[in-house]
Formats: sequence, C-alpha cells, structure tokens
Amino acid sequence: MRVKLHPIRIRPIVIRPSLVPSRDNLPASSLFNPSNSRPSSNKIALKPSILEPPFHTTSTMSETVEQTPEPLILRLQQSLVSCSKAVEAGDFRQSEEVISGIVEFLSSISDAAVSDLDDEETQNNSIAVLSHIHSFLSNPSLDQAIVDALSFELPKAIAKFAGVSERCRGIVESIIDHFSTKCSPRDMISVFSEALDSYGKTTDAPGYVSALLHGVSKVFLSIQRRQVEQIKVALPIILNAVKAASFDLDDRVTSFKDLFEGAISIANSIIGTCKKLEGAAEGQIRGLLGLYVLQVMTIVSFSSGDEVSSCLYFVQLLSSFFPYCGLSYADLVTGQGVDPLTNLICGDETDEYMDCFCYVKHGAVLSVIWGHISDEVAEAAGQDVSVLKRELRTSQSRRWSAVGMMKYIFSLGELPWVLKKHASDFLLVITENSDQQDMNEDMICSFLTPSLITTMQAILSVIMYAPDAELRKTAFVALKRVLADIPASLRLDIMQVLVKSSTSSSMVAILLDCIRENLRIDYPKLQDEEVSSSCTFWNACILDLVEFVLRPPNGGPPSLPEQSDAVLSALNLYRYVLIAEKTGKTNYTGVLSRNKLEKVYNEWLLPLRTLVMSISAAENKNDNEQLAMDIMCGLNPLLFVTHRCIELVEENIKQS
Repeated sequence: MRVKLHPIRIRPIVIRPSLVPSRDNLPASSLFNPSNSRPSSNKIALKPSILEPPFHTTSTMSETVEQTPEPLILRLQQSLVSCSKAVEAGDFRQSEEVISGIVEFLSSISDAAVSDLDDEETQNNSIAVLSHIHSFLSNPSLDQAIVDALSFELPKAIAKFAGVSERCRGIVESIIDHFSTKCSPRDMISVFSEALDSYGKTTDAPGYVSALLHGVSKVFLSIQRRQVEQIKVALPIILNAVKAASFDLDDRVTSFKDLFEGAISIANSIIGTCKKLEGAAEGQIRGLLGLYVLQVMTIVSFSSGDEVSSCLYFVQLLSSFFPYCGLSYADLVTGQGVDPLTNLICGDETDEYMDCFCYVKHGAVLSVIWGHISDEVAEAAGQDVSVLKRELRTSQSRRWSAVGMMKYIFSLGELPWVLKKHASDFLLVITENSDQQDMNEDMICSFLTPSLITTMQAILSVIMYAPDAELRKTAFVALKRVLADIPASLRLDIMQVLVKSSTSSSMVAILLDCIRENLRIDYPKLQDEEVSSSCTFWNACILDLVEFVLRPPNGGPPSLPEQSDAVLSALNLYRYVLIAEKTGKTNYTGVLSRNKLEKVYNEWLLPLRTLVMSISAAENKNDNEQLAMDIMCGLNPLLFVTHRCIELVEENIKQS
C-alpha cells in the first residue's frame, strides 16, 4: 500500500558558524565528511526558493524531521544547494562531484538502516533525508535542469531505502514517480535499467527492485516513439532483476507482495502502451507481453514454497493477461503457444535475446497446472480446464504432446514439490480412460519420443528424490500410466533408454520389474495369436537388457553390492522369460537357442557366481560383524537366484 505524502514545511534553519564549513576552502565532495567541518565566520547565501518552499505536512512528519540530528539535514541542504548552483552556472564537473557525494551520503544512511531494520534511530534518519529530498524536488520553482542532473544518479540511491519501512517505501516511490513524470522517458528507462542491472552485483537491498519497477511502469506509459524497441531492450534487465530478487525474498509477506506487484505493474503498463499502437507494432507488444507474463509465472511459482495459496492472487492476475495475448491452455500445454510468440519477437535473430525468456515454456505448462489447481485462475485466463482434460483424453497425439511438455515441470529443481504433485495428478487425469484411436500413432509417437523420454526421466528423479512418500507413489503411478499409453514397440525402446540412462540400481530394478509385468500381460495375447511378437515386448531386446546389467558395457561382472538390486531384478527377468518360453514351447526372444544358453552360462552366470561367493568369503573374515551381516543379507537372495538360473540353463543345454 502506498503511503500518501503531504508536502513538508521545513522550518528555516539558523545556520550557526560552528556547524557550517567554509565552501571557499572545501571541495564539494568534502561536504559529507564530518572530519572536514571546522568553524568559520563565512555564511552561505541560500536561495529562499530552495530552502523555504511553501510546503505543508502532517504533524507526525514534522516531528520526525525535527528530531533528526541537524548535521544530517544541514549537510544534505548544503549539497543540494551547491548542486543547484553548479548546474545553473553550467559547471557540470562540479555538479557531478556534488551528486556523487550525495549518493555516498545516502548510501551510508541506507546501509545503516538496512543492516538493522529494528533500529529506530536509523529509520528516523532515513525518513528525514528522504522527506527533505522529496520536498526539494517538489518545489515548483526548481529548475528542470537540476532535476535532470539529479535523475541520473539519485534513483538508484533512493531505491535502497524501500525496504527500510513502509513509510520509507512510500516516500521512495513518490520520489521515483517524480523523476518518472518530470524527466525524459528515454533517459529514465536507461537510468532505471542500469539501476536494476546492478541488483545482485553491487546492490541487494530489500525492496530495491520493486521500487524501481514501479518507476519503469510509469516511464513505459510516457514513451511517445519507438515503444517496441525501448520496451524490448528493457524487459531482459527487468526479468533478470525480478528473478534475482525472488531468490532473495525473506520471510516477510510484504517483500513477496511488493516484488510481484511491481512485476505486474510492468505488464499493465505494456498493455497501456499497446493500446496506443496498431498494426505490426501492436502485435509485437502483445507478443512481448505474452512472453513476459509466462516468464514471471515461472518466477512466481519458484517463490510459492509449499503454500500454494500464498501466490494464487498473483497467478490469477498474471492469468488475466492471457486473453489479451491470445494464449489458450490447449496451445500452452501442448507446446504450441510459445513458439509463435518467440518467432514474432525474435524472427531471424540469434537466441541470445531469448536467454531472458528461458522459463517461458515452463511458465506455459505451469499456467495450465495452476488452472488445474484453482478454478478462479482458470476463469481469469478465460479457460475451461474440464474441456481441456476431455480433449486430451480423446486425442492421443495431443495427450502425448502434453506429456512431453511436463518435462519442464518435473525437471525444474527450483520448483516446489507440491507443484510437481499437482502435475502428477494432472497426468493421472488425462491418461484415465483415454482413447487410443489416432491414425499413424506410431509415426506421431516416434516424433514425440525424445520429449516423452525426457519427461519420464524427470518423473523418475521425482520418484527417487521426493521427500514425500505420497508424491513418490503418485509419480510412479503416473509413470506407469504414461508408459501404458505408448504403443508396445516404442514402449520397449523407451524403457531400454530409461534403464541404460539410470544411475540408480534401485530405479533400474523397478524398471526391469515393469518390463517383466508387460511381458506377463502380452504373453497370453501371443498364445492366442491376437498380436504378433513385433508388437509386444517378446523379442531379443529383452536379453540385451539383461546383458546390460549382468555384463556391463565397461566389461567384467557388475559392481557388488552396489548394484545388487538391479542384478537381482535382471536375474528374475531372465528366469521368467526362460521358464515362460520353455513352458509355452516358444522362442520369441531367442532365449532357448543353444548359442544363447551357452553365452549366458559362461559369460553371465558363472562369473557372477564366482564374484558373489568371493565377496561372501571375504565378508566372513570382516571384523565389523554388523557390516558383514548387512552385506551377506543383501547377497544371499542374489546367490540363491543365480544358482537357480544356472540350474535352468544347464537343464536346457542338455535338452537342446
């Protein structure tokens, strides 16, 4: 909430010689160095129009100023007057020196206040100097050249006070508004952009970015020419500053609120600018707005934490821009909503400009998930989520496109787990009772396979690392649903990639168990000749997977006990295939071929048995009984299944 400021009447100050240094002997920059103050009989002739403006204020503001130590205000008054005289005389070098001193002076006060926000004295000092600057700038008789000279350096120094208190923030915004309305829009865009660009490098004061964003939003509305070019140049700096500030948010609700109110004020000013344009320029501004909103949507989602409700208000506001930008959930969730915008803005340019919009695709799919979470958000976007879900369930190609887009949520490390939980729920909804009747589904799915694989790899990471058991379970169910939705021929290819790219023994074991379950489901269909083996998991690729685990590509037997889970699952998979093929008198996988049986026996099973037994013998001599017991408990099932596989292979070799 803005603090409404009333003009201040500063009482005429009787300047005593003991407090005022002689300007005849001191450089302008020394006015802020207390050690340079010395008694002098010289008096400074100050313009009544600057020192005694006809302002009025509330009693509270007056009392605060009166309680402030006089040397602070005296030094500030002297430098402002010195700056005014230098500008009027055309002495730009002198004015730059004075302004540099003012900036250093303000920085020392803001740094002290920010370092201890509970210190009443530093807060009062901040309010006093801000109020004095506001009064000085508000003087109607002040020369515009003086305001222009101050506008190049003061906004950055003033913005540092925004996080000191609500009252300071109100005064800061009033001062920045004054510069925004009184100075050249082109100049102020450069000034504000430079100030925003310094965040995280030389400045990280709380509230700093939000105060400057409000200034930028005012300046955008004042641009009269080349609006697209100027806004296009400013947006990357704005977005980088918002992103950096979002990572520095403290626990105060006001910090979150101020930052994203400032970000949304930028979007509102872009709409205001767009209404003044027509034709290609208007289309480009709409495109910029769409990309900006999607990028900010992701940043808001980063900052939401585990409390989804904390940012629903801002998500709803951002979603309200969708109709104006022509964004629909159906296009966003299938990946068709972003590319037209980027092509419109960038054209044949390099990808360098798009670096600032690196999260727009994340924002596209997150927008849909927020609509899934809240009906109010979907309503603000002008969308019906139930219609979207029904459409995805009935169109396999669009559903696969949506699944492919989910990689942007599950792979995003900064995203709160709760949003990944809602994304898993969304996947369960769109894959429930879904139709599989699209023409050329294999061709379509082949085209989408890379994005599908990336999504499933990201889901596997959620299953492995999510701290919540319910989320891990939901993600696993979603993974199986997605796999079941893919044609069997491509499903096996995808699962091979997942197995071979996984670094987790437990995850490889889970995937191999899923493959075994698919084999179990497909086998009766093969027996009844409902499908051909090429359309199922029953082919030679199964043995390749088993070999990948039991005889890794880098040579030698697997590493034990680290890979125990994966090895045990691979042995069980091999045993199941061998028994099923022998019982059914089939050989779809080639597992019963004599050369395969001999290879498995000599290259997989015997070296594995030797390794397990040698580890067992070594552990029996281990002084750490508990560790030895744990390792043996893990290896015993492995040794048992290995012996059983060896017996089966020996039996089949004799019969072949």
